[in-house]
Amino acid sequence: MSGPLLSGGAAAFAALAALACAAAAPAGAAAPAAGCRGTVYLTFDTGSQSQAELIAQTLNKHQIKATFFLANEKTVRGDYALDPSWAPFWKARAAEGHAFGSHTFDHVYWLKDAPDGRLQVKPQFGAAAGKVQNWTPAQYCEEIKRVDNRFHELTGKHLDPIWRAPGGKTSPRSLAAASACGYAHVGWAKAGFSGDELSSSAWPNAVLLEKSLRELRGGDIFMAHMGIWSRKDPWAPANLEPLIAGLKQKGYCFATLREHPDYSSQFKH
Repeated sequence: MSGPLLSGGAAAFAALAALACAAAAPAGAAAPAAGCRGTVYLTFDTGSQSQAELIAQTLNKHQIKATFFLANEKTVRGDYALDPSWAPFWKARAAEGHAFGSHTFDHVYWLKDAPDGRLQVKPQFGAAAGKVQNWTPAQYCEEIKRVDNRFHELTGKHLDPIWRAPGGKTSPRSLAAASACGYAHVGWAKAGFSGDELSSSAWPNAVLLEKSLRELRGGDIFMAHMGIWSRKDPWAPANLEPLIAGLKQKGYCFATLREHPDYSSQFKH
């Protein structure tokens, strides 16, 4: 979810948290690694990419592997996140051992299921940006796979068999379409909603950080973006390192979704 500014206030946070909860897969009860109270799974969706280098540097500093969900979104550089200009960045992240999933190539929002078996969608980018489309399940599947094709062109590697719908918006039909071409949907825990899309005046970084540290538990999937155009006080510079440090202090470890009990069987070996 990296579009226009969402209204601030408790109602906005509650509505998005509810969506997050609905989007999330059931939390698995994996046995924590030795010496860990539990495992938290950090995930990052593409966005403006203004925080991309900072996020990568912070993860490296703390020797943490995360999962990235990629879409070809416009970036602060004036290019797009899956342009060849981003190949060095993605190659480096792949070499570091992070996991990668599709976020649909043109950041395509599912709107509703049409009565003729199609899916009504609206791409945020690309040739049909802002236009309502009616796609067959096969077309929807192809949109998810487009990211894998481009990622392979850029890095020589394929995505992991997971995807995340923009906004977390899905239906049984869209989930079935993705499953038919080998992709399992990944949401996030209610406590894992970073709030980085919300108004920073209504939801300051300190409030979001305190909430995350208070509510996150072992097994939770945490979701943030690699930059949000609309947030005046960006989330990552203020919150990512304190979040990691605070969770470590509580005894939590980190892993990619390759190790998550709900998805580990999905990954190719």
